[in-house]
Amino acid sequence: MDAIRQKLSDIEKEYNDINEKLLSEEILKDPIKLTKLSKQQASLKQSVDAWEELKSLDDRIAQAEEMLKDSDEELKEMAKMELDECMPKREELLEHIQKLLIPKDPDDDHDVIMEIRGGAGGDEGNIFAGDLYRMYTKYAEANGWKVQTMEASVSEAGGFSQIIFSIKGNDVYGHLKFESGVHRVQRVPKTESQGRVHTSTATVLCQPEAEESDIEIDMNDLTIETHRASGAGGQHINKTDSAVRIVHLPTGITVNCQEGRSQIENRETAMRLIRARVYEEYKRQKDEEEGAKRRAKIGTGDRSEKIRTYNYPQNRVTDHRIGLTITQLDRIMEGKLEIVIDGLLAEEERRKLAEEEA
Repeated sequence: MDAIRQKLSDIEKEYNDINEKLLSEEILKDPIKLTKLSKQQASLKQSVDAWEELKSLDDRIAQAEEMLKDSDEELKEMAKMELDECMPKREELLEHIQKLLIPKDPDDDHDVIMEIRGGAGGDEGNIFAGDLYRMYTKYAEANGWKVQTMEASVSEAGGFSQIIFSIKGNDVYGHLKFESGVHRVQRVPKTESQGRVHTSTATVLCQPEAEESDIEIDMNDLTIETHRASGAGGQHINKTDSAVRIVHLPTGITVNCQEGRSQIENRETAMRLIRARVYEEYKRQKDEEEGAKRRAKIGTGDRSEKIRTYNYPQNRVTDHRIGLTITQLDRIMEGKLEIVIDGLLAEEERRKLAEEEA
């Protein structure tokens, strides 16, 4: 109990320190630092508000307990009523605070860059990649998030062999971070004349979109080349060197962007992708060095891990990591992902609480 109060007191001090910094001229002149500190302060606000409420309840309980010592029966009765009201409130609040104090993933409030590729199953895998893209787009729209396509290779049979897009909004990565991995579909393809169920896959990669305040990339570490775009994309794209390839030399990470209408647009997209991928790679290296891969993590987040099966004949979705099975595939493919996302978030919270108590 005392440890919780001490932790809350420390958070309040940090919150107030940030508040002072935000008023300083130095920070007000630096948009990157201003944004970073504002986000940091916002992430502490719930804990600070809960601490104020807890202190108020503690005071009321202390006063009521003092009144119980009085010889006046009427005062004693009032004190009992006050305690009957405050004690359950405090228990409930402490439970809420315990959840607030679970260490948060610092990337949860980031926007995301998602990449979906058609996998096993040829055309059917590409069509399924398109279905997943539509599902995430609808989920994003329902949350008031903004989706922007960055790169897309359209498949002749429908869907995409690859599509890269960003989603911007509040706590986007916090909700979509569990989506990386292999998504498996079981259904009868349109091209199947015998009505047999086929199994195909698509892979999803979800990364936090790194901001300039998250990682500083030395331009000397990059090689930037322009070249003529290949494949479909309109006549203008093939007549000029509008495609952009960027290599980050220290990691060897390479991105190639050619879908934009100009070299400037492709360069901007490529820089966003490089920043996100280098940020994720450095984070992975740091985790390995410190041995800090949390036991509470749900799945590996690797593109090769089979995470979910979408069974059309039985209208069923199964998330293999948490053993969740739902017979609402039709709703989920329309972007009603809440039941799956909430299940994953609840499991993450349960594991983190267990780890904190261990």
